Amino acid sequence: MAAADRAPGRVLVTGAASGIGAAIVERLAADGWSVLGADIAPATGGGEHLVADLSDEAACRTLAERAKPVRALVHAAGFMRTGELAELDADDGLAMWAVHVRALVILAQALLPGMASGGRLLAIGSRTSAGAPGKSQYAACKAAVTALIRSWAIELAPRGITANVIAPAATSTPLLSDPARAGVAPVTPRIGRLIEPREIAAYAAFILSREADAVTGQELLICGGASL
Repeated sequence: MAAADRAPGRVLVTGAASGIGAAIVERLAADGWSVLGADIAPATGGGEHLVADLSDEAACRTLAERAKPVRALVHAAGFMRTGELAELDADDGLAMWAVHVRALVILAQALLPGMASGGRLLAIGSRTSAGAPGKSQYAACKAAVTALIRSWAIELAPRGITANVIAPAATSTPLLSDPARAGVAPVTPRIGRLIEPREIAAYAAFILSREADAVTGQELLICGGASL
């Protein structure tokens, strides 16, 4: 394969203003990708950045048109609302679904048809996708993301495009200090500290590389031993 064929291309990263998304933008820009970052808040860092409210269907479609064409899509945007069963707010669930799931579907439908062999679809999931007390609606959204990605991986494999989920345990991001999750303390992994966004970004950089051509349809944990 020629060196030009192996060079990184254009990538759209959602949730680019902070936390995991910002770390991924920084890492991919350093690796030579042409990065387009999108978030509801203004962002800085490597590449080009757009303000986009992914809870809005029309905004998602506009973002996709601005991004075309891409070699990779990384959906890292998301937020958490918590509550025990008796306290659940249906509107919170719908709001999370719009950003975590509906936005992913819209962006994938718009961007994947034009993606060539070697393309990459990567979503940031969560170890809570298997279920977590006080986080049931969030866990359901992340489980849906995993189900979508695994299903699409089967559809996309004949085209040489991979689709994967990176599912972190508790990560040192602003999400942990969000007042909306008060009362649901993060579980410190067995390594005795939180996962760092840069560690997830490094994993993402590998999954987007050509060395990961054979990795698809996987929910890839980076949990510091929390799942043991």
